Amino acid sequence: MSRKRTLDGFFKPAQSKKPKLETDTEPPLISKNIPQEVSNHPTYPYPIPHLPTSITDALGFAPAAEGRVINDQPDLDLLYFEPYIPKEVHKDLFKFLRQELFFYRVQYTIKRGSIETAINTPRFTTVFGVDASSYFSPTGHLLDTQTHTPIPKDRYTCHPRPLPQCLDVLRILTEGSTDSTYNFCLVNYYASGADSISYHSDDERFLGANPSIASFSLGAKRDFYMKHKPFPPPKNASDPPPPETKQIKLALASGDMVLMRGLTQANWLHSIPKRKGGESGLGRINITFRKAMVRGGTENYYRYNVGAGGVFRWDEGRGEMVPWEDAKMKDGKG
Repeated sequence: MSRKRTLDGFFKPAQSKKPKLETDTEPPLISKNIPQEVSNHPTYPYPIPHLPTSITDALGFAPAAEGRVINDQPDLDLLYFEPYIPKEVHKDLFKFLRQELFFYRVQYTIKRGSIETAINTPRFTTVFGVDASSYFSPTGHLLDTQTHTPIPKDRYTCHPRPLPQCLDVLRILTEGSTDSTYNFCLVNYYASGADSISYHSDDERFLGANPSIASFSLGAKRDFYMKHKPFPPPKNASDPPPPETKQIKLALASGDMVLMRGLTQANWLHSIPKRKGGESGLGRINITFRKAMVRGGTENYYRYNVGAGGVFRWDEGRGEMVPWEDAKMKDGKG
């Protein structure tokens, strides 16, 4: 376990591992009319404020607890922080991110054989980042990792966006305490107990072998279930039976973080089931950090977490996510 570090330590100037970007001479993509205390990019529907100093200062004491290793079942390797985000600030961080991030309610179709099925994602989602074949320059341009020159215009059909400061601060902290690096941040907002995610594993090939997935919870407490994937049947009658496994249930509270690593994604499924009553109606934000190795990951993440639909933003007065166009009219910006 790494020692607790202050944010000042993470943001001290360091020697860059990349050469000076001689090709990145275009005017900055970030508007000069936008104050310095916000993150902005042409792919953002609106600027995202930086975290208040009170939150960044408190995050300097993260992780708030030592991670508990859970590896008592076959192929399982978890590190569970209860909590990771200090209790003094997790509520403020939840409210800030829900208010300031933009979200999507993605619809898409899947095809099984000749049958197409329309899927309505049962939660709000958003995503930031780009796979390891590219990176964002300080001015927001996408450059090729190998040549450090602007990427071909046809590399992506989607429009990758850099992490805003409010999420990048948490990414830097997470890398410091997990011995992993991340280039993607996926954010889910579960508006009520009716929002959920079915059993799945983050074992896509574009994540590479044995990926590390850091998953944060903010807001309402929700159950997190895990179960082992079915074992292949024995090849011979004399072969020993597969080992026994038990379903895992973690009641994830605000500020908790579960690091899933090693063989976990290849062999275990996880879900957030629907719930009634309790805290579920108060809303929950889930932030996951991961590393996509190839451009297929970028296309996948933006398709299923941004899609082609409209933008939503939290309306504090109505207590719900509303279309961004409605929010602009209410604010007199339409």
